[in-house]
Amino acid sequence: MGQVRVRFAPSPTGPLHIGGARSALFNWLFARHYGGTMIIRVEDTDLDRSTVEYESMILDSLRWLGLDWDEGIEVGGPHGPYRQRERLEAYRPYIEKLVDEGKAYLCYCSEEELEEERAALMAKGEMPRYLGRCSKLTEKERNELCAAGRKPALRFRVPAGKLLVVDDLVRGRVEFESDGIGDYIIVKSDGIPTYNFAVVLDDALMGITHILRGEEHLSNTPRQLLLYEALGFSVPLFGHISLILGEDRSKMSKRHGATSVVQYREQGYLPEALVNFLALLGWSPEGEEEIFNSDELARQFSLERVSKSPAVFNFEKLKWMNAYYIRQASLDRITGLCLPHLQQAGLVEERVPKERLAWLTRVVATAQEKLEYAEQITGLVKVFFGETVELCDTDEEAAQVLALETTPAVIKALMAEARSFTEWDEDTVRKALKEVGKKLNIKGKALFMAVRVAVSGQSHGPDLNALLALLGPDLAAKRLSYTLSKL
Repeated sequence: MGQVRVRFAPSPTGPLHIGGARSALFNWLFARHYGGTMIIRVEDTDLDRSTVEYESMILDSLRWLGLDWDEGIEVGGPHGPYRQRERLEAYRPYIEKLVDEGKAYLCYCSEEELEEERAALMAKGEMPRYLGRCSKLTEKERNELCAAGRKPALRFRVPAGKLLVVDDLVRGRVEFESDGIGDYIIVKSDGIPTYNFAVVLDDALMGITHILRGEEHLSNTPRQLLLYEALGFSVPLFGHISLILGEDRSKMSKRHGATSVVQYREQGYLPEALVNFLALLGWSPEGEEEIFNSDELARQFSLERVSKSPAVFNFEKLKWMNAYYIRQASLDRITGLCLPHLQQAGLVEERVPKERLAWLTRVVATAQEKLEYAEQITGLVKVFFGETVELCDTDEEAAQVLALETTPAVIKALMAEARSFTEWDEDTVRKALKEVGKKLNIKGKALFMAVRVAVSGQSHGPDLNALLALLGPDLAAKRLSYTLSKL
């Protein structure tokens, strides 16, 4: 295979959607697999919805995922500029070429007229399309329409009776009939090129060899093929990746859960987990292994193993995979990931002193094995915060333990032990519990469960020795005293 040049060209009208992230990933993997060039450019000709903030958000999401690029926005290169809005002058010669050769013409139709035409075709059961009302206007008629204040758009003249074939790298041979397309707008009345026109020019002028994109763009391909031919450009190879569906097999949407990369990042997913998961949405590696880093994915990636069938977004699998990566990560990294969630919950101050951070790291350590994503940390470690204890209403086992005749004695004995130790760590806690059991001749549930419920209000939670050690003797004694007063 010759030099591979691929691109990802987001429209900055919102954050990076999970489907867009997968398209970017597949392009990146393809480029890295073949030692090619990855280009990022921005399609910002939707003037009403495109914003600099969304552009920055998208680029930041790509960087967070580890999807670097060799050429394009913020990086530069020989084919810039890489924002469509800055390329309008570059399009002008090609617009003039199509007009001069009679392959495009001015259209003065109003929205109302176009809507009437669409409605009439649909009423007859035909595909809505433009029927060429302005394709044969005389110069006099054009002048009259201009004098009436009509601002023309530019339409491409679609040749009749043409079979358009795409040898899709994913879907195989796909055929389209030109008669079902209708002449389409390539430059709007405000002078801004439409997507189908600008994308062809950008891809051709930037030497793109392979276009890997979502299946929803397949219907655009015949229009683009016609433009490649009309302008005399070489046609790149196309590969259309299947849709991502929710678990109910409908198109992925907000009702299924988070849909943007930013949301997953804010919830505390790790980028390597999301990349690993997205790679397996529509692509299957050789063998049964499912855990891959980016380099391993790039080595294995091939379009031959990309499925035509829709990919189902399995949230449970994503959580399982993220939990795996959390367990492999350093404790300091996971603490940093959890800290904003603890602060948002009001459990931790905005500026955390060094000693407090060291304590928080030990707290997070008790939950690292259980975390699926960082946002869960609050529920898992809330037990370590606050001086009082609140009994869980639904925890019948905890209520039964507090009702035992021996529980007050256990609480009093441990309070005494807590005050007698100058040092308080897991070893001394273990000794204190052992001493209480020996003095009262109590063991098992009556001892350990009673202490757990007395200091936490619940029958299950972190390791008891770690819990008491991290609470410290003073806070442990306060909670024990509080619980005792409620018995």
